[in-house]
Amino acid sequence: MSKLGVVEDTLFVPMLGRIYASEHCSQILYDKKALELKNRLPLDLIEQNMQNQYTLLASASRSANMDRIIRSFLERRPDGVIVQLGCGLETTYHRCDNGKTHWYAVDLPHVIEYRRGLLPEPERELYISGDAFAKDWIKKVRNDVLDAPILVTAGGLFHYFEEHKVIALLRMIGQFGNMEVVFDTVNKRGMTMMKKKYMKQVGHADAQMFFYVDSAEELAAKIGGNVKVIAEEPYYRYIPKNGLKLSTKVSMTVSDQFKMVKMIHLKL
Repeated sequence: MSKLGVVEDTLFVPMLGRIYASEHCSQILYDKKALELKNRLPLDLIEQNMQNQYTLLASASRSANMDRIIRSFLERRPDGVIVQLGCGLETTYHRCDNGKTHWYAVDLPHVIEYRRGLLPEPERELYISGDAFAKDWIKKVRNDVLDAPILVTAGGLFHYFEEHKVIALLRMIGQFGNMEVVFDTVNKRGMTMMKKKYMKQVGHADAQMFFYVDSAEELAAKIGGNVKVIAEEPYYRYIPKNGLKLSTKVSMTVSDQFKMVKMIHLKL
């Protein structure tokens, strides 16, 4: 496997967060597949990142939020399809599959190569190697599922790209009809905190970050067309906080109070 780059290397952080939550805070998230893979991850990486509870649970909370939105989408649209952009080592399929949904996981070729080594493709999840910002993946998916409703997830992805590139991607996705997208993001204040604190704690202070959203409605207006905001939610609104360290609870409360991190769900 080729060496992972600075941004791609962050794919380990969400996995470690899910492992930590499964072992210590299963009320937030329990991920059997992540636990199975723990002994196959680099040991030094585990020791380096298993330090700060808030940092670990921030990653686990993203997965918990995505799970909740995916399950709700599939209840609302039983014929729906799930596409994960920047899938990394995410194990959402193993937590949320309903036995009939078609899943797609998209990431750069060397990330998909590494993913396949740890997580061979399951029965109804297809891995696609390529650039999330190019049309190839969405054309492939649309050719497979024709008019089916599609939910595109982008967990921990957009931070690293400039606004114009993210908007161009969302416009492109919207051109393929019957599309929804959900992603996590920060506001301007949250971006400052993320650069100063979070990325240093996970060992990636050199990762460049650009994209933030102060208002989902303003973002929808920039995208244009018939884009509608389905939800704009504080990141920790639905995350159980019982049993957590006081410092973690305080950080989560402050984050939600100032809307520093949030989930945005759009109809494109």
